[in-house]
Amino acid sequence: MNKVMTKRENISDKLYYLFRIAILVSVVFLFIPALNPVRISGMINKNLSLFTAGISYSSLTAEFGRAIKKEWVMESSLRLLYSSALAVCVGIAANAASGCMSLGNHKLKKLGNLVAVIGCCVELGGMIGIYVSYTQLSQTSKPDRVEPMFSSGYWPAFAAFALVLLLAVVQIILLARVRSEEKFEMESKYKLFLMFLPFIALIAVFAYLPLAGWRYAFFDYKAGDTLSMDKFVGFKWFRELVKNKATVKDIVNTMKNTLAMSGIGILTSWMPMAFAIFLCEMKNLKFRRFVQTFTTVPNFISWVLVYAIAFCIFSTDGFLSSMMVNTGVWAEGKNLLMNGDHMWIKMWAWGTWKGIGWSAIIYIAAISGIDQQLYEAATVDGAGRFQRMWHITVPGLIPTFFVLLLMSVANILSNGMEQYLVFENATNTSSIMVLDLYVYKLGIGKGSIPLTTVVGMLKSVISVALLFGANGISKLIRGESII
Repeated sequence: MNKVMTKRENISDKLYYLFRIAILVSVVFLFIPALNPVRISGMINKNLSLFTAGISYSSLTAEFGRAIKKEWVMESSLRLLYSSALAVCVGIAANAASGCMSLGNHKLKKLGNLVAVIGCCVELGGMIGIYVSYTQLSQTSKPDRVEPMFSSGYWPAFAAFALVLLLAVVQIILLARVRSEEKFEMESKYKLFLMFLPFIALIAVFAYLPLAGWRYAFFDYKAGDTLSMDKFVGFKWFRELVKNKATVKDIVNTMKNTLAMSGIGILTSWMPMAFAIFLCEMKNLKFRRFVQTFTTVPNFISWVLVYAIAFCIFSTDGFLSSMMVNTGVWAEGKNLLMNGDHMWIKMWAWGTWKGIGWSAIIYIAAISGIDQQLYEAATVDGAGRFQRMWHITVPGLIPTFFVLLLMSVANILSNGMEQYLVFENATNTSSIMVLDLYVYKLGIGKGSIPLTTVVGMLKSVISVALLFGANGISKLIRGESII
């Protein structure tokens, strides 16, 4: 009997791998517009995902206003379609929850299988509702106006949901009965994995999924066009980047500004650490909290508002100019923002003012983790405040500093765009143009999407190479790495 149960448990454990993969595939259908089973009409936006269709009735029916008024489409069909999409979304969410439960103990797995069965029934009911909506839509008197179509993702989604249901039922049969005294439990490593899972999903969606856009670098593409092999141009835009003298000149000037501003930031990257050390040395707790709050708040102010503050202070009629004129120092007001001199230092100063308090938070957290017995022992040995700071606090922060330094080196080509966009004007364009702003102007301003994509690709490749290079140097010199 025990051998039979052991064999069934082994089979169940192997089936769970397929079960989780099937659930993962069903989750993918939520977010890929090309696989959206709800798109049963050409009037439904081709970029609409199943998730958006299930939570937003207005997005789903945005183009059906005239069709409803002319009674080419019954609104009840669209409401059925929306309800079905919502049901599929809820079912997929239930399946995702059951997949997480499958990492638990026997009792949790059993509950997860029941949740999966219920979720799959809801999903399949929603899929049937979508098919009924398509049938009603295809019977319209004006098919050329409504453009009924059957989604290419319908049957793959149906098959994925049916597979999850089948595997859940098999698991219920294979798993033994749950003892009443057994509690819901899960190993710590799986709990930590599930806590980290949302961040993995965010990274995948916002960092790796956009890499699919690199294909535009190999096509002669314009905004609004469709990609097709007749527009494939290979490495044309890569050659254009180095063949066009004007483009090469712009790139050289842009890289000079980018590397200079990033270099200044790296050379002064110790400032948040120093600020955090002196902040923690303040004995007056109320004053320390005031300073920390006062220096952290600017991080949450948008660069547009920062420029508005700068305009109020440094414009022709601003505070500084008015004060200089009133005191007789200047004969007339001057607009200091319309001056292209020392732009690298100016941008660094604004960035430091905005971010030093926020950047110091991680060092403050690291300081709180230093063993207080070290300070007590140093005090007993006669060490003063600055000696304790130099010989205990600073060495304790060095590992954190080097990790952030390596990340800064890897992001040396990423200065951001918003700061430079709002401060840019006709007098400082040549000295404020950084790579991110150049890519924005090249893609949005001039519409050269393929060339913009090429620049973005090269930036990413260089950043990764710099990260591994800096990490290798750190490992060689310090014996430590972050990768």
